[in-house]
Amino acid sequence: MKWAASILIFCVAVLIGMGMVMLYSSSMNMDLNKSAMVGAHYLLCQLAWCSFGLICFVIAAGTDYRRLKKISPWLLGFSVLLLMLVFAPFIGISSHAAHRWIGRPGLPHFQPSELAKLALILFLAAYGDRYQRQMAGFKKGLVIPGAVIAVVLALIFVEPDRGCTILLAVVCGVMLIVAGVRLSYLIPPAALLIGGLAISFLHDPMRMRRIMAWVHPGQSKEGAGYQAYEAMIALGSGGWFGLGLGNGRQKLGFVPEDHTDFIFSIIGEELGLVATMAVVLLFILLVICGVVIARRSCDAFGLLLGTGLTFMIGLQAFINIGVVTSVLPNKGMPLPFISYGGSNLVLMLVSVGLLVSISRYATEAKPQKSSNPFEAALEPHHA
Repeated sequence: MKWAASILIFCVAVLIGMGMVMLYSSSMNMDLNKSAMVGAHYLLCQLAWCSFGLICFVIAAGTDYRRLKKISPWLLGFSVLLLMLVFAPFIGISSHAAHRWIGRPGLPHFQPSELAKLALILFLAAYGDRYQRQMAGFKKGLVIPGAVIAVVLALIFVEPDRGCTILLAVVCGVMLIVAGVRLSYLIPPAALLIGGLAISFLHDPMRMRRIMAWVHPGQSKEGAGYQAYEAMIALGSGGWFGLGLGNGRQKLGFVPEDHTDFIFSIIGEELGLVATMAVVLLFILLVICGVVIARRSCDAFGLLLGTGLTFMIGLQAFINIGVVTSVLPNKGMPLPFISYGGSNLVLMLVSVGLLVSISRYATEAKPQKSSNPFEAALEPHHA
């Protein structure tokens, strides 16, 4: 298990280091008429959040993750309260017709949906561990956890944040399947969710324009598809080894949000295909290590928690890279450990810390009747 935790930490360290370098490079030419230190400002803010995140990482890695079972309902309740506060006057902050942040002007903003991701994953892991023998039933397996999931997803959906809603819904679905819920129970609510999202997209002109721009990129490269089109130019112009660090042209106002959601395109332009493939490989290794840690956990709580955290990180990276490469429709979602954004960076570091904690306690002597439902399948069989 030590090798999995070591590789996991190595991957995260490389991704954060690359993120800091590319963050400065992508923002160094922003608003030069006002300040030549805009790039340094973003870098310093990210370094401050990273320092706080590393402290949280050390605390999470050094804490027995099993202690979180008791506080998971309280943490979930607190995160739900914060999700409601984004709509409160003088507390919630609106930007681009969305209410996703809380804070005060001039102070760091916090995105409650990031805490809600972690809180919901912790709650489902603790719930699945407690009722693991009853998860195949309809009430314990679907109705009760489904109601909790629906409340959290509804609050995130109305912010509106469709991408986070889809991400968290998929992660919760995977956790329920691993916990033992029957697929026949999950298919109807999944179909309802997909249908509801489709109806909401049909009545949302902005998101419909993004979808149509994805379907017909050539016809909307000056409109809704502008960002994705310019990102593809950046990726294509980088070639194998890029134009050189700091020499990218698309960051000069051509690719909007190039330091946040579309920073992957700047990596491709300045460092080339080799660097972008290295980023993809690092995320693949991260997911593999997370799955190994989850499978070898000493209890069902660790199995479910590790599964949820790993799929959350991997799926978010997949969505971001898919959007930048035009595999998926445009959706604002940061690239884990690399994009600018304090709340997400702290969440990701805490998640990695919890994975390290799971790996540490997996080496303990397992009880005769482990609560990990996969342990019997993992034990070697002797003739």
